[in-house]
Amino acid sequence: MESFLFQAVIYLLAAVLAVPIASRLGLGSVLGYLLAGILIGPVLGVVGSETESLQHFAEFGVVMMLFLIGLELDPRALWAMRHRLIGMGGLQVVLSTGAIMAAAMALGLTWSAALAVGLALSLSSTAIVLQTLSEKRLMQTNGGRATFAVLLTQDVAVIPMLALLPLLALGGVNPHAVVAHDVAGHGATSAGGMMEFANWARGHLAQLPGWGEALVTLAALVGIILAGIFLTRPVFNAIHATRLREMFTALALLIVIAIACLMLILGVSPALGTFLAGVVLANSEFQHEMETALEPFKGLLLGLFFITVGAGMDVATFLAQPFKLLALTLALMFTKGAILLLLARIFQLKGRDQRLFTLGLAQAGEFGFVLAGFSLQRGVIPPEYQQVIYLVIALSMLLTPLFFIAYEVLSKRVHSDEPPDQPPDQIQQEGPIIIAGVGRFGQVVNRMVQMSGFRTTVLDNDLNTIRLMRQFGFKGFLGDPTRPDLLRSAGLMEAQVLVVAMDDKNASTRIVRYARRVRPDLHIVARAHDRVHVFELYRAGADDIVREMFDSSLRAARYVLENMGLSEFEANELETLYYKLDRKALREQAEVWKPGVPVTENAAYMARAKQFSRELETALVSQVERKDGSFEDKEAIPAPTD
Repeated sequence: MESFLFQAVIYLLAAVLAVPIASRLGLGSVLGYLLAGILIGPVLGVVGSETESLQHFAEFGVVMMLFLIGLELDPRALWAMRHRLIGMGGLQVVLSTGAIMAAAMALGLTWSAALAVGLALSLSSTAIVLQTLSEKRLMQTNGGRATFAVLLTQDVAVIPMLALLPLLALGGVNPHAVVAHDVAGHGATSAGGMMEFANWARGHLAQLPGWGEALVTLAALVGIILAGIFLTRPVFNAIHATRLREMFTALALLIVIAIACLMLILGVSPALGTFLAGVVLANSEFQHEMETALEPFKGLLLGLFFITVGAGMDVATFLAQPFKLLALTLALMFTKGAILLLLARIFQLKGRDQRLFTLGLAQAGEFGFVLAGFSLQRGVIPPEYQQVIYLVIALSMLLTPLFFIAYEVLSKRVHSDEPPDQPPDQIQQEGPIIIAGVGRFGQVVNRMVQMSGFRTTVLDNDLNTIRLMRQFGFKGFLGDPTRPDLLRSAGLMEAQVLVVAMDDKNASTRIVRYARRVRPDLHIVARAHDRVHVFELYRAGADDIVREMFDSSLRAARYVLENMGLSEFEANELETLYYKLDRKALREQAEVWKPGVPVTENAAYMARAKQFSRELETALVSQVERKDGSFEDKEAIPAPTD
């Protein structure tokens, strides 16, 4: 126990110190984690052999990341990516494997060992690339989506690669002996009945013919899809009834871990299985709740993984031949970069998207450790090449954040060569309009906006309201909009407009204040309950404030006037006059309003309110007395917030 706590303190302290410094210097969090690992491992030596076993645990963060990506990916969007998945991704794996294999044979390896090396090094780092793309808000660009398509293809390609590698070993190996050595748990060991059951199940599966294994695997994948469609909703309903937020977290973790275990038993990539589950649950009303529950675990585990990569670097081997290793690493990255650039041009990526795609995928990745280690165990790759291959993979991962920095610098310098009609990297059409709260007020806003052709992301913490919306064909997500992590998960950092329509006055003010702080450029439309709440929202940073009863009260007053003998035109003119004068007074009163002081005890406010009442009465009476019923507003009245 003491040893575990000591290690926890070391890893967390290294992350807390290194990552903020790296982020402040513009290097990004990934490079900060890697440098922290190098510092506590090879440099200071405060961590040792336990790093390898810890890395197997930390790699589960990649599985969580694929699940969360699946949650954000509509199945129709996945189908739309099929050409990139098969064409761009498939060609990248094949061409990179062939080029690296040829280079390895030129360096003296046999064709089988060279092929194993080519397979291992053809794959890129899902963890580093996706983390960096999300961090730099590049995921929604054309280049970011193309990069994701290739990474997803690579994750799927690991499965046939693991089946192929034993066949390359001298003397031949039973392909059914291949187990799930992948990013979620290669080489991991544990004790107890569950592990014994897993070994028992794998042993029986290994005895099945090939078609039998395929049927079992297909049945498991179909089972995951059916469970996601029919089973998760009643389970989540039961959890929601408990009103315990930690139960959502427990259930989300259970879904991911259970699917990962099932995939391990079947010899299938857990990353693929959890990604599929995420896609199935992408349209669930519990999508954002699951995202916010798992996001902290994913971030911590990925950070731990990056630290272990840095801590596991063999500095002694590197220092013995630094130029050779750097040359091999750069040769690998430039070879893959040339292939990626060719594919980018074939698939018509242009400008910054082309550069992002080329520089982002040029490294080797965590799957390379898996395939290389498995090949070494099977005797496909000679043992004397082990440290060289591991160091080349680690160095390429270490250089990747620098390549992203180079991408940003290069994009700024050559920005002038972009065509005038080049769309921006951040595709604004996909930045949703977020509606926080969908009661009687938010429903009308949402319906009108959606029927006008704009997409909205609706958040509400009442399950019955979300269900009712879905019955009428409107999509909404369950979750507390006051939670900053949920707002970010819903797209706050990319949204164009935030509509705050909560029933709770204090909650509305908190949301506006937080959104204005993290997104100074965001346009915020807020619902106010009364005049004082308008002042609070105004101070919090709302752009447009609408009193929920104001417009409806004006309409009711206009109907009264019409029934008292005024024409529709005269009543409408009086309504418009009152609206303008009240908005003008509201802004003036907002300037003298004092938070926490009752308005009746604010002398300046009361004086302005009494003056406004006299001015309003005079203006309305004068308007009624006009024989022609017309009103000419000669005063320049601004359009302040309602």
